[in-house]
Formats: sequence, C-alpha cells, structure tokens
Amino acid sequence: MCNLYSVTKGQQAIRDVAKAMRDTAGNLPLLAGVFPDYPAPIVRTAPEGVRELAKARWGMPTPAFALLGKKVDRGITNVRNTASPHWRRWLEPSCRCLVPFTSFSEPGTNADGKSEPVWFALSEDRPLAFFAGIWTNWTCTRKSAEGAVTCDLFAFLTTDANAEVGAIHPKAMPVIITTPAEVELWLTAPWAEARRLQRSLPDGTLRIVARGAKQDGADGPPSCPSDAPAKILL
Repeated sequence: MCNLYSVTKGQQAIRDVAKAMRDTAGNLPLLAGVFPDYPAPIVRTAPEGVRELAKARWGMPTPAFALLGKKVDRGITNVRNTASPHWRRWLEPSCRCLVPFTSFSEPGTNADGKSEPVWFALSEDRPLAFFAGIWTNWTCTRKSAEGAVTCDLFAFLTTDANAEVGAIHPKAMPVIITTPAEVELWLTAPWAEARRLQRSLPDGTLRIVARGAKQDGADGPPSCPSDAPAKILL
C-alpha cells in the first residue's frame, strides 16, 4: 500500500501537462514527501466545468462500518474495490482527479531485516506522472484536537503490482497515468471506459530510484516552487 510519495515538479509543469486552466492551490512548495492527511495538489474538474489545480487532504472518507466506535476518521489513502457502494458514488468524472507525483514509496526490507521505504519512479530523473484519483468535499473529524472540519479529500486507486513493485510489495501498486490521452480518459470518460485504466503498468516501466529515506527527489524539500519544464512519458 502506497502511503508516501513525492511531487518535485512545480505548479506550472502540472498545469501544462494536465491542461488545467485555473490554479486555486496557492503557493505550492515542492514536496519531497507527502504523507497521509497532508495537503497535496490534485487536478480536477470544478462544478462549473473548469479544470483546475487545487489542494486537498490525502485520505478519503472511511466506510461507516469501519468507523463504529471511533471518534476520528483518519481516512483511506488507497482504493482497490471500485465495485463497493462506498466508492461507486465517487467514480463519475466530477469526482475523479489526477494526483501529480514524481516518485512513490512501498515498504521494503533492508539487509538487516528492518523495514525501509523503497522509492519507484518512471526513470532516474523522476518525470511527472499522475495517480488516478477520486476526491470529495466531506465533513469529519480527522484529528481529535482539530474537531469536525469540512474539507476536500482525495485518494488514488490501486491495482495488481507489476514486476518491479511486486518484487518489493506484491499486494498492489498505484494506478498510474502516463500519457495525455489517459489524462483525458480519466477526467472525462464514463466509468465504463475509464475503468480500463485500473491496471498495472507494463513490467519494466518503473525502476527503483532510492531506498531508506522518507523523502525523495531532493536533498530535503526545496523552499520554493519551481516552474521548470516537466517531462511526461508519451
């Protein structure tokens, strides 16, 4: 299960690739490590039909049965069973989003038998790509000290692991979108068509780019965003 990823390309790069016409995300720093419940960028279609770059908290609402007796909903970061009634309500284009990333981590084991993050990317230079995500606006208590809040939440879909990820974490990998055509399919097509994207990447597409660190892509997170041109796998 992917509970750690990085976004080390700037806002302009994300907007250009996703063809976002509006940016409501404010001043986004580059993120060498995104953790559950952290605010992070997503690209979505706003109610009036404008494609926008926005921020949301990582973790969709937890199914009601799993919240029995609990006062805090910490959120679900990865979604696999899209046939579940809990998730079906958010599978239409208005609730789908792109989650930009440059690398993602799965839990591995080091030579001493201890757990360590293993970072995957499309290549060593960590080109921009997207997870296939869903989002919603929801009222819940994420942290006891915070109390009830209404905020935008997101998660991304997972699927069977390919060879590279499966060697480290055989259970699953994120659903990854790598081409402009797939961007349009995910954000605009009926679910009967878009569901085809819930598949693993071909074997050999990903590579391990780092191990052991809880951040990736820089010597710590940069202090300001960069608008350097992005690379995306075409």
